[in-house]
Parts: sequence; C-alpha cells; structure tokens
Amino acid sequence: MLNPWSKNIKPTFIINKHRAVNNISAMLKKLNRTNTIFRPHFKTHQSAEVGNWFQKLGIQQISVSSVDMAWFFFQAGWKDISIVFPFNRREIARINTMSTNAQITILIEDMDTLEIVSKESTNNLGVFIKVDCGYQRTGIDVKNKEQILVLAQAISKSKTLSFKGILSHFGNTYHSRKPVEVAQIFRKGLSDMLNLKKYLTVQFPNISISLGDTPSASIINDFTGVDEMRPGNFVFYDWMQTEIGSCNTEQIAAIMICPVVAKHPERKELIIHGGAVHFSKEKGDQHYGAVCDISKGFSTQLIEGCSLKSLSQEHGIVSCSTAFLEKINIGDFIGIIPIHSCLTANLMNDQTQIID
Repeated sequence: MLNPWSKNIKPTFIINKHRAVNNISAMLKKLNRTNTIFRPHFKTHQSAEVGNWFQKLGIQQISVSSVDMAWFFFQAGWKDISIVFPFNRREIARINTMSTNAQITILIEDMDTLEIVSKESTNNLGVFIKVDCGYQRTGIDVKNKEQILVLAQAISKSKTLSFKGILSHFGNTYHSRKPVEVAQIFRKGLSDMLNLKKYLTVQFPNISISLGDTPSASIINDFTGVDEMRPGNFVFYDWMQTEIGSCNTEQIAAIMICPVVAKHPERKELIIHGGAVHFSKEKGDQHYGAVCDISKGFSTQLIEGCSLKSLSQEHGIVSCSTAFLEKINIGDFIGIIPIHSCLTANLMNDQTQIID
C-alpha cells in the first residue's frame, strides 16, 4: 500500500490547515451577520500556531478553560482572555500577574468565591455569572433570578471587578443526534437567557449574553439576541459532530495516523499503536473512531466496514473488511477520525503535525 507517511514513526495528530482556516472563516462570517462577538474557545487546539490563524482573520478575543491555558496564550501575546470555567480561588496570584497587562475575565457562581476574588485581586477583572440552562453540569439555575441578581449586585460593588453579564454552555446539545434537536435546545436556552437578561437590565443595562457550544454555533444561522459566541470544537470538528449533524466529513480538519503493529486475519482485526493515552476513551454511537483512507495523504474519506473497535492504554483494535486487511502491512499507517478532537488534541499536544 502506498505510504505517504514514511517519515512518521508513531501516532501523530494531523491538522489540515486549509480546512481549519475555512472552518474559522465560515464561523466568523456567520456570526458577523448578527454582529455577534466571536470569542472562540481555544481548549480544542491549544496551539499558538493555530491561534495565529484566528488572529490573521482579525479575531482578538478568546476563551480558555483553565488558568494554565490562559497563561499559555497570554505568553503567546493574547490580551483579551476569558476563563470560562468556575474560578479556582487558589490561582488568584497568576490571574493578578496576567491582568496587569491583559483583560482577564473570569466565571463566578457563588458568593464565597466572589468575596475572595474581590479581596485578593489587584487589577480589574471582568466577571460573568455562570448560568445553567438545562445541561446541569455547573452554574446557577436560570430560573433563580433573585440569586443571580444578588450576586450581580455584589460584583458591581467591588472595586476590582466589573460585571459583564451572564454566560451559559448548552452542553446538552452534544446528546442530540438531529439538527432539529440542537435547534430546540438552543431556542429554549436562548429564550431563558433573554428573559434573565431582561430581568437584570433594570439595574444593569449594558450586560451581555455569552453562549458557547459547537453544535449550536454550526447548525443555527440566526444569532439575534446573542452578544457573544464561544465555540471551540468547530475548528477541527470530529466524528461526534458528524453524528450530531454539525458538520460533514469534508469539514473535519484533524485526524490521527497510527502505525499497524499486528494483524489478526482470523478475526478481521488490526492492532494499532493508538490507545486511550492517544485518543482518550470517548466513544461514539458505535465505535471509538472512524477509519479513513490516507493512502494518498490527508483525507477523511471513510473506508467501508472499518472502525476503531476498542481501546486499551496503548493498543487500539481496528475491525476491518477482508479487502482492507489484505492491503495493509504491519508498519503501515492507517487514519482514524477521532470521536472528540478536543481530547485527542490535548493528549497529542507534543505529537502534532500541520499540513497545508
């Protein structure tokens, strides 16, 4: 089998720059139609180089999911960073360092954390209140308007904190398997957030609604009422997003290539060096990854009858057709579309290759 990956020696995360930039450009164009601020979530790629692709398109504000990630992109030159994860009060020292030279925005959902941050922050910080619209991971229930108002009032009294608005993540869209289901979750969540905003604007007329999830950002076309969107996964997409209906395979901009280390024709299985430490153990509806044809280079064209069947720490077991099995030799690379590109990119941070 023709092997264009002769210089590779171990599992590698391959990023197609052309596809990724197209995904970024398409999302920016869509959000611009409703003057919605595009604050992409950089947890997906965690790459200074990929970040530069956003900057070249004029994007100056980003989201991250940890203080460490904020620090990485702060050092890479980003000056407007939102940490969209419940604030860890033990990391205030690094926040103070960054906020000396950058606009840092944090997420708060309880009074105790607010009091500590207000007391210990040395520079102005933006603050969003985290609101739960049905995902039930974290945040104050959107129906608890009085609790949210009290917290907003306390933020506004701080000398170092600025109340920016309400923020939610419609993570329950990831459980959808039809675009219409995503649209229903988005419309219900946005309606709840707009009602909450209306309630709060009596005292806080300039606050924003910040939302973020790739299924909504990809499937919805009208973001009227949304001040800011924070999708992240869209930059690469993945197999999970195809199951939801957020993208097609031609939009997927990152795959894994893994060397074959054993063959078991009697079971119609290949063993690859590519396990949970490379992919994570996230599973789709039927498998841990889809097999794609990389015989001529980067491609997301599926190989019928083949999938990543199971994962252990270093091993991956690929179930495949007899025809594909006969084409593959031990030592060849095969391509896998990961279930969740965010997790795979994180695990493969030190073994990534960008191609045009």
